[in-house]
Amino acid sequence: MNATSECIEVCNSLLRGEISAVETYDQAIEKFREEPERSALEGIRSDHQRSVGRLRQHLIDMGAEPATDSGAWGSFAQAVEGTAKALGQSPALAALEQGENHGIDEYEEALRNSNVMEEIKIVIRQDLLPALSSHVATLDRLRAR
Repeated sequence: MNATSECIEVCNSLLRGEISAVETYDQAIEKFREEPERSALEGIRSDHQRSVGRLRQHLIDMGAEPATDSGAWGSFAQAVEGTAKALGQSPALAALEQGENHGIDEYEEALRNSNVMEEIKIVIRQDLLPALSSHVATLDRLRAR
């Protein structure tokens, strides 16, 4: 596999993770009718939606076909979130935080990959990764309430 193909594969994997996050937050938001939880979760969902757009555009710019669904990870994440929702808000928030931490791990792995283009690494360092760290802090605050 050449460097461009690997970069495309990594970006599509990150894109599927972001699509999964949007789907999972859609499901979680239904559980939270109260403020500030609902608006915080909607804000995080919006961040993930913006990340979907950024990654899609990078893939298009590379001449690649962006992923259109979350794939197997999305099915797993939704199953975990569905179980957490059935158990209550605190387990749901914990499951969301676990998903954010998984995303952080995925972005950090992409940063270590020498075949990921520097232009994409800059976006990950400056925008995508800091957003996930902020999401973890927000979910921690919500869980502490």
